[in-house]
Amino acid sequence: MSIRGMRRPAAVVFDFDGLVVDTEWVEYVTIADMFRRSGAELSFELWQGFIGTTDHPHWTELLADALGRPVDRDALVAARTAEKDVLLAAEPILPGVVELLDELDAHAVPIGMASSSSSEWVRGNLERLGLLDRFEVIVTRDDVTAAKPSPELYLRACVGLAVEPTGAVALEDSLHGVTSARAAGMAVVAVPGRLTVGLDFSAASLVVGSLSDVGLDALGSLVGS
Repeated sequence: MSIRGMRRPAAVVFDFDGLVVDTEWVEYVTIADMFRRSGAELSFELWQGFIGTTDHPHWTELLADALGRPVDRDALVAARTAEKDVLLAAEPILPGVVELLDELDAHAVPIGMASSSSSEWVRGNLERLGLLDRFEVIVTRDDVTAAKPSPELYLRACVGLAVEPTGAVALEDSLHGVTSARAAGMAVVAVPGRLTVGLDFSAASLVVGSLSDVGLDALGSLVGS
């Protein structure tokens, strides 16, 4: 298809965790390690249900419940953070992310980000990865009253990009994220990660193995779906 005939979404809004970098896997394996060191097990299925939202107990509370006794939260968090930082530094940008950003930029498609994580976490990691300036609008849990699966993050991102949600496409790796984007009225591409593969993403407009499998024209064809 010629560039002139290419279909384009009004904007594309990325999730961050698990979509740009597989931080979700790093979170899970380091927390699961803290559970094992303490003599407990962290249920994979339980943790899957938390992905994409902040509306769940802190992992140290889950550990205390599993052990039936109080835990030293500060010491556990410090040990886990040190391990997480090492693993996170080795995690690459996920396949297709940079290429899709380049294609969107080349065709002047506005790009945003909507994340249930904190602004410090999202912006700090994007800066570390050299991607901070690729996003015109970044909306995080610090900017809204309710994180995903509420639609507020995506609605705010669309307002910031000056586009109608029905003309924009969201990119997500979690069920909560898909629910959020759909509730905002957006088309959504699901890209399951190591923690979410195998879940029921039938509510998404399209499910792909990685962002390498989707381009601008495919995103444009989803608008209104």
